[in-house]
Amino acid sequence: MMLSIACTALAVLIPLVLAQSPEWGQCGGIGWTGATTCVAGTVCTVLNSYYSQCLPGSASSSPGSTPSTPSSTPSPTASGLHTLAKAAGKLYFGTATDNPELTDTAYVAKLDDNKEFGQITPGNSMKWDATEPERGTFTFAAGDVIANLAKTNGQLLRGHNCVWYNQLPSWVANGQFTAADLTDVIQTHCDSWDVINGAKATAMLNLVKQLQADGVPIDGVGFQCHFIVGEIPGTFQQTLEQFTALGIEVAITELDIRMTLPSTDALLAQQQKDYETVVQACMNVDGCIGFTIWDWTDKYSWVPSTFPGQGAACPWDENFNKKPAYSGIVAALD
Repeated sequence: MMLSIACTALAVLIPLVLAQSPEWGQCGGIGWTGATTCVAGTVCTVLNSYYSQCLPGSASSSPGSTPSTPSSTPSPTASGLHTLAKAAGKLYFGTATDNPELTDTAYVAKLDDNKEFGQITPGNSMKWDATEPERGTFTFAAGDVIANLAKTNGQLLRGHNCVWYNQLPSWVANGQFTAADLTDVIQTHCDSWDVINGAKATAMLNLVKQLQADGVPIDGVGFQCHFIVGEIPGTFQQTLEQFTALGIEVAITELDIRMTLPSTDALLAQQQKDYETVVQACMNVDGCIGFTIWDWTDKYSWVPSTFPGQGAACPWDENFNKKPAYSGIVAALD
């Protein structure tokens, strides 16, 4: 198995059924199985095919209607990053996404383009704080939306992630547990999980060797690559090769390359080189199976809110225009 979350609860994906959706809650969309009526004072309003929301006041559209696509929607590319990756022998080129972004029709139009993206990863809706906010109370409604979007588009889905210290439900983070309690929680939820999120490469390599020696089945390791412009590790390809030499697959599971704002032509040119370097490293390693950028547009990047004064980390800008970084990726894939 891949060194990633494989919780038994997620395999079931049981939706939480509510009598009515609250204000600002979801009330419809492709694959939605929750409530389709809203609390008093709100109306279920179509925002796109995958997401209808309970908004205050009245709305002109209903859950069954089809939204129009604004003229600003980017036109599809002739080839696309996923098409190029597949032609080069890789399994996929994909992107992260998140439920709030699905209210943006132009964004969804690009996300739906399976020539660009053959795989999607939910950024938050499958994390533990989202799937079990209270102990024993499971909800997979938000995760189902993205899972169904991927299914509709013929895209692969990567589950992300059930166990991460920074997004634990409060009942876990603040709970007073005995060793027996924690054992019960683990056995209820997981048969495997991310061992270390953001581990140092040498420590992880040694851990994989130890697990293999102990007979633990491991299929692969994912690499988070939240890099800084001009600071790509010179040994990155070598690190990938150290893991594939153990007989496992590797993948670039979270890729963005941030810069100090405002962006300049020089920074964008360096970012183009950096994206090409990272993607080329994976291309040079037979056991590196694919790529996931951590959202495709600067408009919804996590970087500015986490690293003040930094951003512009994605291959498309906030207006959905391709940046030089896109050409860097193409150069490595082509």
